[in-house]
Amino acid sequence: MKTILFKIILSCLVVAIFSTALGHKAKHNIRFASIAIKGTTPINVMNELRKEVKEKTNGDVDIRIYAGNQGDESTIIRKIRTGRLHSAGFTGRGLGEIAPVMRVMELPFLFNNYDEVDYIVDKMYDTFSAAFEENGYKLMGWTEVGFVHVFSNKPIRSIDDLKGVKMWMWEGDPLVKSLFEELDVVPTALAITDVLTSLQTGLIDAVYSSPYGAIAMQWHFKTKYMLETPITNAAGAVVIEKKTFDKLPEEYQQILLDSFKSWMRELVVRTRNDNESAIETIKKRGLEVIPGNSEDIKKFNESSLRVREKMVGELYPRSVLDEVLRHLEIFRANNK
Repeated sequence: MKTILFKIILSCLVVAIFSTALGHKAKHNIRFASIAIKGTTPINVMNELRKEVKEKTNGDVDIRIYAGNQGDESTIIRKIRTGRLHSAGFTGRGLGEIAPVMRVMELPFLFNNYDEVDYIVDKMYDTFSAAFEENGYKLMGWTEVGFVHVFSNKPIRSIDDLKGVKMWMWEGDPLVKSLFEELDVVPTALAITDVLTSLQTGLIDAVYSSPYGAIAMQWHFKTKYMLETPITNAAGAVVIEKKTFDKLPEEYQQILLDSFKSWMRELVVRTRNDNESAIETIKKRGLEVIPGNSEDIKKFNESSLRVREKMVGELYPRSVLDEVLRHLEIFRANNK
């Protein structure tokens, strides 16, 4: 009897050991992609979020992260639509392809500082969330790429200088296309995955990016100048295909929502710190930071106002633009 009991206990121990070694198999696997590459802040944050979700769901939910190897954002969207992926972290370019209304957040020269950005995100979050749901996605958390600067191989000290460079434009971006049209700039449209090679071959000699993005994409190695005046604040967010989200038990849905809310806010904080540090790195690298002059900044602002009007009806309804501008006016009046 003791021998039989011993064998049963031993068998249970063996099963337990092998179960631990093999790990708990997730019941729900969410395939997540981003154009951000392994080792960058967005992917580091997603890895921390993944760990938290696994712990809180006892291993039932796992987020499989595909970093920088699934193509451009349009390609990632196609893969989500065909079921090869379920979720992604997008910049405004990709988000706008799903829910164009959110591009109101990236209008050129709309924001003066991060406080304004945070205030408008808070006021408009529900509007954007509803727009994503209408198009089959669940908005999990809002983040950002940061304030965007022009990087070039020729000094750009005026709007006329801007016309003389071979400027990149993210392929299929109606907002940037409209801005360049207003500035009489004829850009070269390329997928973001083709930019570094195009800088190396001389097909283009100017790009736009956040400072941290320029370093992460290695564009700063192929450019010599950075415009100090940012042209916009680039948004970012994580979305999940709604069908995938709805299949999760309600308890797990809430865990995901809570985790994304806290970690995406953490990503915003880290991204802003990264961008500040990146500017110093860029200066040490030898890039010259060119300050804007008041006359050109005035012209840029005038162009941005025309772009706002042109995008009404194409990206967002007038009511949304008016709402954003009204909130900004109230915020600025209260924070003079």
